[in-house]
Amino acid sequence: MAKLNQKVLIVEDEDSFLIPLKESFSDAGFDVVLAKDGQEGLSFAQKEKPNIMIVDIKVPKMDGIEMTRKLKELGISIPTIFLTNVKDATHIADAMEAYRPDSDYIIKTDISLEDIVKRAKAKLGLE
Repeated sequence: MAKLNQKVLIVEDEDSFLIPLKESFSDAGFDVVLAKDGQEGLSFAQKEKPNIMIVDIKVPKMDGIEMTRKLKELGISIPTIFLTNVKDATHIADAMEAYRPDSDYIIKTDISLEDIVKRAKAKLGLE
């Protein structure tokens, strides 16, 4: 696959999901930056300036929603796809409100890795 000149930051603490997700984005031509917790994600988002973020909501040190709220407070707006296994409507609303209008929400168990990559490409206008 040709390089897309697009950088994705993946914030995910579970290697069983992180590694295949990283490989899927790499195979699709993305440069991939990985963070294992929200604090690392916040730091990398500021430093690496990704084109898009894939953020698990339940990560150590600072959850994904708080991480994106802090970015917003800093005036940093990066298109974001929140990933979670939580299907609670309040949880979804909190995630979406934290980083409007640049966020999307995916239940991990409801979507394939390829579809996550497709959703990210569509969000960036690449599909």
